[in-house]
Amino acid sequence: MSENHNLSGNGTNQSWQTRREEAVAGGVSTLLPAFIQKARNAELWDIEGNRYIDFAAGIAVLNTGHNHPKVIAAVQEQLTRFTHPCFQVTPYPEYIELAERLNALVPIKEATQTLLLTTGAEAVENAVKVARIATGRGGVIAFRGGFHGRTLMGMALTGKVAPYKQGYGPFPSGIYHAPYPAPYLGITEQHALDALDAIFAADIAPTEVAAIIIEPVQGEGGFYAAPAGFLKSLREICDRHGIVLIADEIQSGFCRTGKTFAIEHTGVEPDLVTMAKSLAGGFPLSALVGKKRLMEKALPGGLGGTYAGSPVAIAAALAVTDLIKDEQLNQKARQVGEQITRELHALAERFDCIGDIRALGAMVAMELVENRDATKPNKALTSALVKEAGKQGLILLSCGVRGNVIRFLAPLTAEKEVIKEGMEKLATALSVVAKKVQNA
Repeated sequence: MSENHNLSGNGTNQSWQTRREEAVAGGVSTLLPAFIQKARNAELWDIEGNRYIDFAAGIAVLNTGHNHPKVIAAVQEQLTRFTHPCFQVTPYPEYIELAERLNALVPIKEATQTLLLTTGAEAVENAVKVARIATGRGGVIAFRGGFHGRTLMGMALTGKVAPYKQGYGPFPSGIYHAPYPAPYLGITEQHALDALDAIFAADIAPTEVAAIIIEPVQGEGGFYAAPAGFLKSLREICDRHGIVLIADEIQSGFCRTGKTFAIEHTGVEPDLVTMAKSLAGGFPLSALVGKKRLMEKALPGGLGGTYAGSPVAIAAALAVTDLIKDEQLNQKARQVGEQITRELHALAERFDCIGDIRALGAMVAMELVENRDATKPNKALTSALVKEAGKQGLILLSCGVRGNVIRFLAPLTAEKEVIKEGMEKLATALSVVAKKVQNA
């Protein structure tokens, strides 16, 4: 795994880990004690010269890979002109141009408007604000297993207590959670719809609900995709009661699933769309895009932020939106997903700990259980696999409401040979941890 040269004379991974533990808040978790020195597309090198294949992509931020030349060139050019005049003080054309492109990209037929921000949590917060001011209502319905950020509203909407919510309350009121349909977990569409009816009957009238927010494919929750029929039912419920339907596409957007936005697979039209992560190819930028008749309800000054719509990040995002077409990112997502899924099914024939494999484009997941029994999640094996993969030179992420899902987020631009090498490293790591479990 190690190359012959050392990329830095400034210490070792262990020495930096010691300094990190002293200087950085413990609440910020770190997957691997590998301090990165250089990156290229789907590969990383740490300060000791160790090479890693990156199947995490900065947690779905790098659909276009590390340091895409066109993204870097756009940012470098912008840096020669200006970095922060603040759009709310003296605006700049690039903000308008990106807003026009995003308005055209979202699967909404009505006229739309865009608000640019910095983080996904901000996009979610502002989606709730817009829904509330547009409807004059306060209630919001989210889903169990959903993740919507670490701000107070984001945590309130998030449907998982540990580690995101535990000890941080009280949270904003008026938030209700329904089960997310996941057949592998025994939750059918009808179960989820019945639970929604129960919320309307016992907790809040639908006429008091401002919005329903849903991830078309749950990210942190385990890469479960909402069935098209369920999303169509939500659309009907929202139309019937005047509720705003928010699609949280922060992790699933920008071609990850083989469509620019995951909800496009279902034919359902949302009212608002939140986006971030791969929007700007590694630079911090998020957006809320929605129907103009809703977005224009906010009073001037009611939306925004000092750093919102950074011109440097906007330059990167304009390059990314060019790449969607120029490099056929949706087609690449389907190809990457097919390659990873094919390799996973081959592994499933060898290892009975693989209970389920699911994919929508290049948003791929492997659920680990005991003896293929869906009712017996194997969280310990999942954690061990992530650590062993790191030793083998492969960066993996776990997720899931039961902590037993491996998610694959390889850059869509990753070379086939690199993905194949990564899957070989996965097979080696799985063999090591499975043998340890058998011998335990």
